[in-house]
Amino acid sequence: MTEFALVSAILLSIGSLAWGYVKEGFSSFSLFLFVFGIVWLFSQWHKWDWFSSIGLLVAVFAAAIGFWLEFDLSWMIAGSVFALFAWDMTEFRRRLRYIAVDDDIRGMQRRHIARVSLVILGGLFLMTISLLLRLRFTFEWGVLLVIVILLGLTQLVTWFRKQ
Repeated sequence: MTEFALVSAILLSIGSLAWGYVKEGFSSFSLFLFVFGIVWLFSQWHKWDWFSSIGLLVAVFAAAIGFWLEFDLSWMIAGSVFALFAWDMTEFRRRLRYIAVDDDIRGMQRRHIARVSLVILGGLFLMTISLLLRLRFTFEWGVLLVIVILLGLTQLVTWFRKQ
């Protein structure tokens, strides 16, 4: 459960940042971001939890550069927020290794992911309202919202099936 959320967050983070850079004509840097995302996914597969801190720093640094170069704000924020979510999932997964076997690990995972997901959905909702008010809502942003909603629904269906 945590692994699915972690992989999804990494993909959404790197994808958002790379898309923001591609839209502005920086395709070589977006290629670097894709390669970095693959390395980040590889590091999580090998349980190198320390790499998520590097991933968070690279994502926030890339978003800050995008802000400074006046790229589309929504993609930079989405990339950094999903990177923060991926870092949080990595740290949560690391802490779960030290929990007793008789604890309700699945319940803890569900509650943690639900809390963090609500915060992220709230942020995306506010960003969408901001884009609508400034008349900058794009088809690509709508696609990102649909992907996030589908991932959330997939997670809900998975939770209900296992109960």
